[in-house]
Amino acid sequence: MPRKGITGHDEWVVTEALATALVALEQLPPQHQPRAHMDDVRKLLAASCQHGTVNLHLAQAKCRLFPDLDPATVYQEYGLGDGQG
Repeated sequence: MPRKGITGHDEWVVTEALATALVALEQLPPQHQPRAHMDDVRKLLAASCQHGTVNLHLAQAKCRLFPDLDPATVYQEYGLGDGQG
């Protein structure tokens, strides 16, 4: 059976890349944040993942980028309650 896309899990790779890029851009000082592009990245992210999971992907990305942060606090920051998604 041929694999779907290039890697076999292209959609997941793109979703994770978009979430990670958005979280990274949010860390820039406000005057350096490319807001219009960030809005576009957020739209692409929302279109590439299941309905209602954008914040989960963003929280996971932030935990990956900042492993010293408390995961439960990060998940709460994204409105995910107890950190379990």
